[in-house]
Amino acid sequence: MKKKIKFGPAGNPIGFNGQTVDVCDYINELGLGAYEYQATYGVRIKKESALKLANNAQKNDIKVSMHAPYYINLSAQKEDVLERSIDRLVQSARAAEWIGAYRIVFHPGFYTKYTPQEALKRCKGAISELLNNLDSLGIKNFTFAPETTGKRSQLGNLDEIIDICQSFDHFAPTIDFAHLHARGRGCIKGADDYHKILGKLEDGLGIGSGSESLHCHFTRIEYTDAGERKHHVLNETEYGPPLEELFEALIDCGWNATIICETPFLEMDAILMQKMYQKYL
Repeated sequence: MKKKIKFGPAGNPIGFNGQTVDVCDYINELGLGAYEYQATYGVRIKKESALKLANNAQKNDIKVSMHAPYYINLSAQKEDVLERSIDRLVQSARAAEWIGAYRIVFHPGFYTKYTPQEALKRCKGAISELLNNLDSLGIKNFTFAPETTGKRSQLGNLDEIIDICQSFDHFAPTIDFAHLHARGRGCIKGADDYHKILGKLEDGLGIGSGSESLHCHFTRIEYTDAGERKHHVLNETEYGPPLEELFEALIDCGWNATIICETPFLEMDAILMQKMYQKYL
């Protein structure tokens, strides 16, 4: 049976000591199939290096995504913060085009003084400006992937992410199951809870009915009443969300997925996730 789920690390593997342009050689040697390039503190990769990374990924059949900078708030109160956020996403789209990244992951923003509805409206206005800027620059090969967020103060619950992706072309979700679990104060307890999430995505965005791959993040997570607190390694099973039930739901629904490991053990836990998944094949 052809594997429908690919696994990989969020950023360069812990055991990798070479240059990022060659990282997919190492990921392939580990038997993994995905890699999320981290531009979380700024888009610093140059075009020459990005093209080398793209060639390295293609040679190794590694599915590459990119995480845009953390310092993005598309619902910011201050106009200068909004403009800098849009500019960082423009930089991300340009680099992602060079890298060949199939998704550009980003955190949409914070509610701050706004109601959730007001914050979402402001975010959508910023996205419209972003897309106009990209069109004027001739940047066309991109798919932004707003991520479900882990803190209850952040814009980015499941319904909001679906709404954003319904509203714009070149948008598809990143479903961080740990974040959903944390902001829902431990809401994912079993396969039924995963089925509800996947059902919302299929009803809202048509994902699952075709060949499109669902982009996911996974880690064990510690949370408080405010949401996300700390990532934990896979073997710390006292923390949720459950993993095997996620595999059961994805397999039951026949979905393709890419799961990026965000535990502190990165590639080691990505390998462990893959081994757990292979038991179902």
